[in-house]
Amino acid sequence: MNTRSRMRLVAGFAATGLAIGALAGCAGSTGDSGENGGDGEDVTLTWWHNATSGPLPAVWEEVAAEFEEAHPGVTVEQTGYQNEELQRTLIPNALAAGDPPDLFQVWPGGELRDQVENGYLMPLDDEISDTIESVGATVNPWQVDGATYGVPFTFGIEGFWYNTELFEQAGIDEAPTTLDELVDAVGALRDAGITPIAVGAGDKWPAAHWWYQFALHSCSPEALQTAETEFDFSDPCFVEAGEQLEEFLGIEPFQEGFLGTPAQTGAGSSAGLVANGQAAMELMGHWNAGTIGGLTPDQKVPEFLGWFPFPGIEGSAGDPTASLGGGDGFGCSADAPPECAELLAYIMSEDVQARFAASGSGIPTVPAAVGSLEDPNLVMVAEGLAASSFVQLWLDTAYGTTVGNAMNEGIVNLFGGAGTADDIVTKMEDAAATL
Repeated sequence: MNTRSRMRLVAGFAATGLAIGALAGCAGSTGDSGENGGDGEDVTLTWWHNATSGPLPAVWEEVAAEFEEAHPGVTVEQTGYQNEELQRTLIPNALAAGDPPDLFQVWPGGELRDQVENGYLMPLDDEISDTIESVGATVNPWQVDGATYGVPFTFGIEGFWYNTELFEQAGIDEAPTTLDELVDAVGALRDAGITPIAVGAGDKWPAAHWWYQFALHSCSPEALQTAETEFDFSDPCFVEAGEQLEEFLGIEPFQEGFLGTPAQTGAGSSAGLVANGQAAMELMGHWNAGTIGGLTPDQKVPEFLGWFPFPGIEGSAGDPTASLGGGDGFGCSADAPPECAELLAYIMSEDVQARFAASGSGIPTVPAAVGSLEDPNLVMVAEGLAASSFVQLWLDTAYGTTVGNAMNEGIVNLFGGAGTADDIVTKMEDAAATL
């Protein structure tokens, strides 16, 4: 990537971060700060993350070993779990039981607010202020009432990961830029005997993201803002999003058995279908290049892989250049030893962030590390991020667990033919009324 491209991406991160800010037995032993635990006690840090495939597990293993070497007496026990299990089951259960890991994946929005309200997280501003400052405004979604409780190590937007060779076979010369063109592409792929789109609806959230995208591109920015801050879903665009999804499902864009397909685990997952040439596209987040690469026979990101953003919907109130996205961050449990914040600071160092970028695992949040991106697909995602008018956080993240779970349930019901567009909004409103 040339210098001009790097400067453009860094500037884009700053601008997009501001837009994001506008939108909205596990516990380690205690010990004082210091290389030897302060009072001479050994310290064990437990670290839970969502890296289970691709190159990222090796990066985190390296980071843990390096931190141990630089901090005699400190042991880092790092474990990767499948994202859905980690977010929906393991972390909530560990926090509720009072036995959480020291360092763990922290998602912004409603989940973060709930964890802060329950006193589960360590305030980080006094511990690692320089680290927090290094990521700029992208840290805003990990703050509550001006205090920082997590730091994002990656941030990006969602789009279509696609097989350029299968597109060529189907006679598709350019990536779709409108919904109508996407529908045409699905038809051309079907006619060529190719499964157009893979979706891991078995994990539920990948199916829900389809409705998120229709809502993002159907609703005005003002309607989205009101929904997030006031739980007001009265704008007709939210029902329209479900109707558009229902119409899209009618063209049969997905693989057979999509309701039971996992998203990111194994060759039969939606990512695996794209990795092995059995489907042409998958709508997924910025991390997917690494996931797909980890599911190929040679464990490398395939050369045929391309990326394009979700297309705009002509005639709708939605901004065609808006993007849906989010990031992964880490935070420390409230009772974690001081070394936890030190480990987080090391993870966020420019050197580690640069290695994270070079591994193809995602887009780093430290601007100086963006130039280390080598995967051209991630460069395209970063450029798409920079070109976005604003970035809306994943809707279930933005709305919080109660409303988010109800919304996802309604969407999955629609996918399975057991619900309607109106049902989705009704479930969201009913859930919001309980808050």
